[in-house]
Amino acid sequence: MDLKTYLEEKRTLVDEALKDFFPAPQGPAADVFKSMAYSLFAGGKRLRPILCMAGAEAVGGKGRAVLPVACALELIHTYSLIHDDLPVMDNDDLRRGKPTNHRIFGEAVALLAGDGLLTEAFRFMADPDLTRDLKPVSLLQVIRLVADAAGCNGMVGGQAVDILMEGKQVEPSILEFLHTHKTGALSAASVASGAILGGGREEEVAAITRYGRNMGLAFQVADDILDIEGDSEKLGKGVGGDARKRKITYPSVMGLESSKGIQRTLMERAIEDLRMFGEKATPLRKLAVYIIERKK
Repeated sequence: MDLKTYLEEKRTLVDEALKDFFPAPQGPAADVFKSMAYSLFAGGKRLRPILCMAGAEAVGGKGRAVLPVACALELIHTYSLIHDDLPVMDNDDLRRGKPTNHRIFGEAVALLAGDGLLTEAFRFMADPDLTRDLKPVSLLQVIRLVADAAGCNGMVGGQAVDILMEGKQVEPSILEFLHTHKTGALSAASVASGAILGGGREEEVAAITRYGRNMGLAFQVADDILDIEGDSEKLGKGVGGDARKRKITYPSVMGLESSKGIQRTLMERAIEDLRMFGEKATPLRKLAVYIIERKK
């Protein structure tokens, strides 16, 4: 299996579905919809939707069937990026090679655009027309899982720790909490959602969830490393910001070389988590390797 081709095919599916599902800007509040669309269609790897589809395929389901949930996950991810970039958070000027949302639409509209994307994500998952091919009981389970991963027990909680701990000396346990919640929780929920909606057995969902946690943490460690060694042109955003803002990262707490070893161990664990699956989990295995080898 060629991972590049797989990613391109899945990304195209997601982009087409987003265009179909997402409402066109209209009415007095059109600027908010334009702001939402600006960030949503600014590019990106579409990793979380792809994880959702790959999770469904790994247990014998169909990736296309879970597209409404996959797209909802991308909306949640995009909302988090808009809010992360705001002056009150990370105050970044570039995202995916373009000016950040608030630089184009202003802070207030950008804030509301993030709110709108988060809310719209749950409308996607609750829309009976979009989700008619999904089992209602499984869908309800996934909605709760995604809400937990996106809220105070997941991404919001991790972001809070990220902000509150800037410039402080922390134990490795705090660092792991930050990364597993801020990034890992939604990644794990993405792949687990696919497995649940794809009809996976309890033990299969549990194994894929473990994979998602290890892969999600490896992704964030890789991001930390790229902020030191990455190319800003390839990344589409500035580098060195973590050190300037005195963020707690794996390199700042564990050291750069140790961080590289940690991400490789996480990748190996993620692959081991897929041992019970056959060739249907090949995309997930290759994605785990891609996470730590990527340059952007």
